[in-house]
Amino acid sequence: MTGVVSATSTTRSHSMVKMTSVPSDDFRLPLDVKPKHYDLTIKTDLNRDVYEGIVKVDLEVKKQTSTIVLNVADLDISDVILHSHALKNDQLDTTRSFDTKSERVTFCFPNALPASSEATLSISFAGKLSGSMMGYYKSSYQHDGSTKSYALTQFEPTAARRAFPCWDEPLLKATFAITMVSRADTVNLSNMSAISEEVYTAGATVIEGNALAVLLSKLSFHHEGGDEDEWKITRFLTTPPMSTYIVAYANGHFSYIEGSYKSPLSGAVRPLRVYSTPDVIHQTQYALEVKAKVIPYYEEIFDIEYPLPKLDTLVGLITGRTSAFLLDPDRVDVAMRKRVTVFQSHEVAHMWFGNITTMEWWDYLYLNEVTLNVVFSRIYPEWKVDSEFISKHLNDALELDAKLSSHPIEVHCPDANQINQIFDSLSYAKAASVLRMLSNHVGKERFLKGVSTYLKKHLYANTITKDLWDGISESTGINVPELMDNWITRTGFPILSVTESKDGIRVRQDRFLETGPAEEKDNQTIWSIPLALLSVDETGKVKVDNIILDTREASFNIDTRKHLKLNVGTFGVYRVHYSEERLHRITREAAAGDRIFSVKDRIGLVHDAMALAKSGHSSVSSALTVVDILKGEQEFLVWDSISRNLHLLVSTWWEHEEIVHGLNKFRRDLFVPLVKRLGYEYSTSDSVDISQLRTRAIEQAANAGDPDVVEELERRFKHYMESGDRAVIPADLFRISIITAVKQGRREEYEFAKALYENPTTPPSESISAMYAMCASQDASCIKDTFPYILNGVRKQDVIYFLLGLQRNHQTRRSSARFVMDNFFEVRQFYKACMSVSTFGTFCNLNTQVDYERLEEFFKDKDTSRYHYALSQTLEALRASISWIDRSTRDIADWFVRYRGMSG
Repeated sequence: MTGVVSATSTTRSHSMVKMTSVPSDDFRLPLDVKPKHYDLTIKTDLNRDVYEGIVKVDLEVKKQTSTIVLNVADLDISDVILHSHALKNDQLDTTRSFDTKSERVTFCFPNALPASSEATLSISFAGKLSGSMMGYYKSSYQHDGSTKSYALTQFEPTAARRAFPCWDEPLLKATFAITMVSRADTVNLSNMSAISEEVYTAGATVIEGNALAVLLSKLSFHHEGGDEDEWKITRFLTTPPMSTYIVAYANGHFSYIEGSYKSPLSGAVRPLRVYSTPDVIHQTQYALEVKAKVIPYYEEIFDIEYPLPKLDTLVGLITGRTSAFLLDPDRVDVAMRKRVTVFQSHEVAHMWFGNITTMEWWDYLYLNEVTLNVVFSRIYPEWKVDSEFISKHLNDALELDAKLSSHPIEVHCPDANQINQIFDSLSYAKAASVLRMLSNHVGKERFLKGVSTYLKKHLYANTITKDLWDGISESTGINVPELMDNWITRTGFPILSVTESKDGIRVRQDRFLETGPAEEKDNQTIWSIPLALLSVDETGKVKVDNIILDTREASFNIDTRKHLKLNVGTFGVYRVHYSEERLHRITREAAAGDRIFSVKDRIGLVHDAMALAKSGHSSVSSALTVVDILKGEQEFLVWDSISRNLHLLVSTWWEHEEIVHGLNKFRRDLFVPLVKRLGYEYSTSDSVDISQLRTRAIEQAANAGDPDVVEELERRFKHYMESGDRAVIPADLFRISIITAVKQGRREEYEFAKALYENPTTPPSESISAMYAMCASQDASCIKDTFPYILNGVRKQDVIYFLLGLQRNHQTRRSSARFVMDNFFEVRQFYKACMSVSTFGTFCNLNTQVDYERLEEFFKDKDTSRYHYALSQTLEALRASISWIDRSTRDIADWFVRYRGMSG
């Protein structure tokens, strides 16, 4: 079971090895010895769901020692042999000490290894292929009416130790020579190209190396039915130096499609492949096209050639969720095309950030995310990725970081429990937002040149924050550490309060919290803030000053009778608080077009207005007025920010019928005119913006209960149910159509969605839609059936979709929360490595003090060490919502009275 390491011996008596269990206080491995090279041989038996292997590690002995400590978990360890090149002898371990908490084993040997010598440690091990989704695990699929399995790895951050004994820390890079033994009708994959592959014939095949001979001697050559099995041996090229979490391999009945790209730096042509199970190979073409497009671009901007002879992607070696790789060529919707593009581009970037240059320790995880936004906007300008970034990443990061329970981007990670928890919006979205702010301040070209300098200076090495700052400082001449350190090392972000006078403005910075103004003890950080201050001079010319505010407050002489705005372009990682009069004046000018303010400014205004309303710095009525002023907007991304924030209000006040009624009427007034203008049909001549706006308008109108839109979506879905013809539902409308049909329908629609989810040929996007639809049902018997289905009928990786779907359904919010608490042990098993904020989504939309106290009481006696960040953030979000409801319910109701009077 998880966290338990067992030890057996297949060639010598247990009595020869003393077994102890010793906890370790040090969270980093000792460096008495360091790995240089791993020779890893793995034999995979998919028929029996097991694997076994031998790893031989060449070691540099830095300090005299008779003990060797390394990482291992969930493996059976048998023979351990240590060869000393200096002593010229082989030793067997005399004592094995296992620390299950830190997932380590300590081997003790009779003779100490001399300092400055070399040694080779050989360990035989075995493990089970489970569905754990970490380490070396199995997955299954349906093909030609039968269930088949394949095995693949997921090692980041600390799961390589679950597949083979190793020094599982990013600093301890080594080279890897991997050999795989498998049944002859399967495909073996690893990081490097295969240099040889041959079917094994006992007595005839030449065996190189004792490890391979040992594994081959154990092969089974016969099925129970008497048919003979064939096995094969696949050897791969040795890798460059890399960390264990980057190692990847897989075995299964895979198919592939192939392409190539030509390096703009050397002219070399490299093969590119996408592997998948045969049933979905036809959906992988787009992922291959994205890879071929982005790799040459990365080479050019970093001025570093892709380092390996090939790049394979395995759907399901870049490994990941099928929904991030597969795109049905006959049913392409914009959202899925974006998802596949962004995910593929992002993962390919890790060939440079993570693989070539690797953070020294998980404290510096964000260094892997340097290119999250900069690259996409250049390759796909029609997607307006930099504008979309504000809602998709910046605002999400600020929402999470507005909590006292937040953590810095660069966060101390003493153990695996902590490491898994920091894979959140702060390590990714906030880190990317801070780097985007820096890039805008220093200039994108100079920023990218600095990034290139950073990579070149640390090829195949490990880095810390200072190394990146040094590279950008060199390219810009700016003292980057002085500007950026507090953004990386301190928790939170500032709110800038703007006070006007006849002589100009005064700007003050304080820490922003969603619960209201920060107390003095929580308000100690002074950030160096790029203000990007827009003003208009006496000639009417607009100018932007790149001023740095590095004091608590400062005054600026500008003409306040004219237009002004801080954070032009919404690049800054902060909120801005104006007087209500100034906010609405800026919004009215922004609504008039792009003469002074841009799409990015309008998006930022909407998000800031609602965030400040939630924190109590301003009112919800003021934020709703901002939205009302922007009702003539043409750009999808502004409407996207509006819809997100109106959904937030509905989701917060979901038990206040009067408020929800008013919000839904407001949503219908905003979005139904767009539906009438844009219609339901999509054309290849539509811009991406128009397609997305049509989809969002129909979604919002349907969710707000517009009868005409609901009826049209139901009609189309009914035709699909009766005829099997999906063509009547555009791919972009499939999700809202099936959700609406099940929500408005009964058992028949629910069962149709369930069958769609269970059908292995259903494209990933439609499968996810079917899960959400099942959870949207208003039929009590259907929901009653959904709860046990989550525990016993769904794929582990899909549980999160059901939990999120149930919390979106107002009728199931409390019952789903009870379900998770009643079955917490089972749910916890689905997320052994990490329970993130999204996992706690079941609790996030509860909104009473009773809910809060019940949740706090439930977790009081639990070991929360693996998810204390997520739990603390959930509880704090709940407190903020309770306070917001108490403070703003009357304000919203009064605004709707005025709105109804104005709208007639």
